[in-house]
Amino acid sequence: MPRRRPNPGICAWCGGVTTPARVIAHLAGCAPYQAAIAAADQRTSTRDTIYHLRAQDAHTPFFWLDLAVTGTARLHDLDHYLRAIWLECCEHLSQFSHGRRGAELAFEHPIHTVFQPGSTLTHVYDFGTSSETTITCLGIRHGAALTPYPIARLMRNQPPDERCTVCQQPAVWFCAWCFGADNQWEPRCDVHAAIYRDAADDDAEVIRAVNSPRVGMCGYNGPAEPPY
Repeated sequence: MPRRRPNPGICAWCGGVTTPARVIAHLAGCAPYQAAIAAADQRTSTRDTIYHLRAQDAHTPFFWLDLAVTGTARLHDLDHYLRAIWLECCEHLSQFSHGRRGAELAFEHPIHTVFQPGSTLTHVYDFGTSSETTITCLGIRHGAALTPYPIARLMRNQPPDERCTVCQQPAVWFCAWCFGADNQWEPRCDVHAAIYRDAADDDAEVIRAVNSPRVGMCGYNGPAEPPY
């Protein structure tokens, strides 16, 4: 589904809402986030380089994620996270590369060997109906990891505020049979999608509206939730 400019994001630590351009400033003043950093540093003497990465759908920048990733994590961990929160539908192949036409990077590469502040990788999932994600390093910090996992979520775009084109109530489905002026599937509320969900025709199809750029692609139907 085509989207507009990037949507505001929700902080995973305080629930505050901010724009992509204000994330770094927000986190610097986010009391729960800063407290979590201090607690992690007190809890263990183990230190790592933590990479602040932004994953953004290359074609629909409405969708974006900010992640704190340990330098010792591997590209495999990042691939797993993106699949779980955004992409996985049919166990398609995926790859990382330096740009769309760059050489493929092995999944065993540690994060610290492929990212530095300002650098960007491209992640492609599914080489038929492809989902392309641009991943940019916004900065680094040195300290303890915030969680036992290699990746911690910092921010995520707000869920799309889709409205049923029939009644303007919040939409929870996209109708594959209903096309708007821009030739895109139209959003439908639960009531106005029921006729298609209950249709005897096997070709009738509605797709649940979830917070993912892969909605309507291949067999994707969510749940668009973080793996941890």
